[in-house]
This record gives sequence, structure tokens and C-alpha cells, in this order.
Amino acid sequence: MNARRLGSYDVFPIALGCMGMSGMYGAADENESIATIHEAIDRGINVLDTGDFYGMGHNEMLIGRAIRDRRDRVLLSVKFGAMRGPDVAWLGFDARPVAVKNFLAYSLTRLGVDHIDIYRPARLDPSVPIEETIGALAELVKAGWVRAIGLSEVGADTIRRAAAVHPISDLQIEYSLVSRGPERAIFPALRELGIGVTAYGVLSRGLLSGSMPAQKGDYRSFMPRFRSENREQNQQLIDALRDIAAQHDATPVQLAIAWVLARGENIVPVIGARTRAQLHDALGALSIQLSASDLEQIERAVPAEAVAGTRYDERQMQQLDSER
Repeated sequence: MNARRLGSYDVFPIALGCMGMSGMYGAADENESIATIHEAIDRGINVLDTGDFYGMGHNEMLIGRAIRDRRDRVLLSVKFGAMRGPDVAWLGFDARPVAVKNFLAYSLTRLGVDHIDIYRPARLDPSVPIEETIGALAELVKAGWVRAIGLSEVGADTIRRAAAVHPISDLQIEYSLVSRGPERAIFPALRELGIGVTAYGVLSRGLLSGSMPAQKGDYRSFMPRFRSENREQNQQLIDALRDIAAQHDATPVQLAIAWVLARGENIVPVIGARTRAQLHDALGALSIQLSASDLEQIERAVPAEAVAGTRYDERQMQQLDSER
């Protein structure tokens, strides 16, 4: 399998996103989660993506248990800075230098490791210049606690300012058939600077596969694209993708991932598989080769401008540096 490049790392073409294993889509089976992580590693996946705020630390502890005897086979990509209350409310972001070091100390303990491979602020803290946050991370790299610095959901100007302080391995950002905003200014800046992409939401949180919120605690219930008033319009896109997938003897999941893989050798899709069955389905995308005409057909059938609803609610969209 041809590796892709994130900074100085050669990585498997697909990464495993572990957020859904800690309640964001409703209850998850912990034994199945660990089995899925093990299966991913055995299949060659070497990037595990998490955030210290997923499940208020639960996700890091879960991963720590899963990789206890496999640490040398994985790269840990960790987001920090999002603050949550005991009622799971979102309280904002903190990327002050002193907070950066504090967050890292707790992550190292929960994961049971002596360093993080790629460490990144989850969002831009509007009260802290990005240069200060990256400067603090650079100190942690120098001390050996962090190996590489990443970014998440920031725009081209912020990327350039960050890269002027320290090399950046990759930007994590939502990117899919129906979320193509990064193509305008962000991706050109990344190519110019030699920075990779870890693309999350490649299925638009399951929308493109036809998945719907079903369990209590599934945060998608509050997301615009899943609201009833948008569902009928979006179902047309889901049906169109399913029809084209059938032409390729593939599932909609596989075709959506294959499309992202085909959009650039510097892009690594982050797949949020919670079960081994979902993982196997996603990995099937690697056997699909899409021609230029295939890509055009898919993009005509599932045009990004036709999707109903934004990727986050209005308040969160206003907070995203990547949307400015």
C-alpha cells in the first residue's frame, strides 16, 4: 500500500478516528472499540486520532488500554484546547502556552505514553495569537514530549503564521463531497507550504452513507444536515451516491472515501469506524481506482452546493477560523 506523508511521517492512506468510541454517536461497546483499534493496526493503519475532550478523557484512556503492547506500531494524533463541563457542555477553547503544557501532561498520563506524535490545538483560540500557541508547542517538541505539530480547522492566514514559527505536519479539517470549502484557499496554502491534510467528516458524519441519529446522546441530532427540514433534499444526494457506487461494485461509504483519496496524495481520510464491520467497509475504498471522468460523474451527481444545511450549527460556524 502506497504510504502518504504527514510531515516527517510515512502513514497508511487511511487513519482511524476514535471519537465515536466515546459516546458522541451514542453508546459504544468498549470491547468492540478495542477490537476495532487492534484490527486497524493489524491491517496497517498507523495513525490513531483522538482529542483530550472526547468523552472528557475517556477516549484517551480507551486508546491507552488498546495500544499498551502496540505503542511502537502507532502514531498518536491528539487535539487539545476544547473545554467541557460536567454536564458535557462546551465551554470554549484555551490555547494559552501554560494551558498547552497542562493539557499535554494529562494526555500523556491518560494515554500511558511518554510522548505524543502529532499534537494540535482543536481550534484557534481568538484570545491567543497563534504564534504563542505554536511557540509553546515548539518548546514541547524541543523537550521531547511532542514529536510534531499539527493544526485543526484554521484558515490560510493562520496556517502561514503558524508555519513561520515551526514546521507543521498537517492540518485536520472537514472535507468531503459535500464539504469542499478548503479547496478555495486552504488547500493551495497547504500545497505551497508542503503541509499534509488529515480529512475528517469524509462521510459528512454518516450522512452520505444514509446513517441517521438513532440513539440518545447522538450529537448529530443537533446538526443542520440531519434536521428533518433538510433530510428530504439531502436524501437525493445519498440516493445518487448509492447509484454510482453500485456501478463500481462498491458501497457509498467506499466511494465517498475513494473520492477523497483521489483528491490529493497529501490527503489522509480519518475514518470514524466504531466497529470492525465499519472498518472493513471503509478499507474497501483502497481497492477503488477512480478516473478523471469518474470523479466528474460523482461530483455532478453529488454537487456540494446542493447539500442542505451547514456542517455545524450557526454558532459553531462563526467560531471556525477555517470559515473566515
